[in-house]
Amino acid sequence: MTGQMLELDHITVISPTLAEGVAHVQACLDIDVPFGRRHPDMGTHNHLLRLGESVYLEIIAVNPAAPQPSRPRWFGLDNAAVVRADWDSGRRLRGWVARTNDLDAVLARYADILGKKVAFTSANGDFCFAIPEDGSLPLDGAAPSVIDRLGKPPSIAAMADARARLQRVILEHPEPERVIALYRDLGIADPPVVTSGSRLRYRALIETANGLKELT
Repeated sequence: MTGQMLELDHITVISPTLAEGVAHVQACLDIDVPFGRRHPDMGTHNHLLRLGESVYLEIIAVNPAAPQPSRPRWFGLDNAAVVRADWDSGRRLRGWVARTNDLDAVLARYADILGKKVAFTSANGDFCFAIPEDGSLPLDGAAPSVIDRLGKPPSIAAMADARARLQRVILEHPEPERVIALYRDLGIADPPVVTSGSRLRYRALIETANGLKELT
């Protein structure tokens, strides 16, 4: 174990376009998620929705108005064909991000899975993010991406609050024991529930003003 507990920061809908992502979440949750921010260093942009005191939903896509970044984009977004194929197959909630206070310690043991540390500066403060060399999702999304906010909490209070609250994240996977062991070794607090499935697929159970909904 790293000795540095990881915990859920946010869940991520990876979309071919922001409009498609927002429409999907609207269909699942009956909530219109507002625009969040742009990521100049990655050439992406997002919409954000608060899901609790310390967790949120991100809908992310390539920003077509942004220049090509100097390195591969995060969340596998450079591979438009794969993003579209996953989207069309119903794999839209494709991953999640865990936060740590010591990314160096985490990567000292798990860089081969999680990637290398990349530093960012944003309007909401500096942070570091682990990204594989090719920008892909760690273990195709079974492993979390990891963020280190350098001692600052996520800016959840500034996000739209539609009274939606995350209840549970469920991961279906062909090798559930392997994923469970990885989560245990990483020291993840309250990780996704991992069950057996024919292919990797996430579901999130979210309590909304109109009852319990499922985001896929």
